[in-house]
Amino acid sequence: MATRRVVLGSLLTAACGRAETGPRLGARPGKVAAADSGFAAGTAPLNLRADRDCLLHVPASVAGARTAAPLVVYLHGATGNAQQGIRRFSALAEEFGFLLLSPASGDGTWDAVQSGYGADVRFLDQALAKVFAGQRVDSKQIAVCGFSDGASYALGLGLSNGELFRHVMAFSPGFIPDGVELTGKPDIFISHGTKDQILDIDRCSRRLVPQLKRAGYRVRFEEFDGPHTLPPEVARAGLAWALSRTG
Repeated sequence: MATRRVVLGSLLTAACGRAETGPRLGARPGKVAAADSGFAAGTAPLNLRADRDCLLHVPASVAGARTAAPLVVYLHGATGNAQQGIRRFSALAEEFGFLLLSPASGDGTWDAVQSGYGADVRFLDQALAKVFAGQRVDSKQIAVCGFSDGASYALGLGLSNGELFRHVMAFSPGFIPDGVELTGKPDIFISHGTKDQILDIDRCSRRLVPQLKRAGYRVRFEEFDGPHTLPPEVARAGLAWALSRTG
């Protein structure tokens, strides 16, 4: 563990203040109490807080099913909200048959991007615990993904919770926030536009990918001819990659 911390030290480029808490998540999937328990099909808030709540989308094929379903957590970009994940991934959730959890950051972007892991980690932990308590989730097919700031945050959380998130999808990330606690070895999918005018590919993903590979992570890197965006075909490719892997 100490060796991996040293190897990955150069990745931790967001040197900010002390975090209120670490990046570790405690929620884990388990047995669902009632045979008929589960969330209704469609998109609904988890009602964990009045503003900037978390949305859960349950495909029709998953609602009421007795078999465990994959779960994808989507983390929005800066100035975004929970609706971003629903807009981009709900149709794919219906097609591929996975639960989609789309939380909102408490502020304009994720805590560790600004100052350190804290309230957003605790909020996501609450959201995951509520989903795990009410829906059967396949523990081998839980993925975290995000776009832009959300991609950076997904990398930090994914590296720190590799035994929970077996797959990490970072769409146009900028960096890995400081304070990661390396756990497990998730597989990683990174995409980036060669004409990205906000997070330059040479300064961001083309530096991150080799460092992650040298640290022993399995990384699939997809470059596309485009700006700072998430093309539908790239999102589809990332999800198909994650859902085809089971360990």
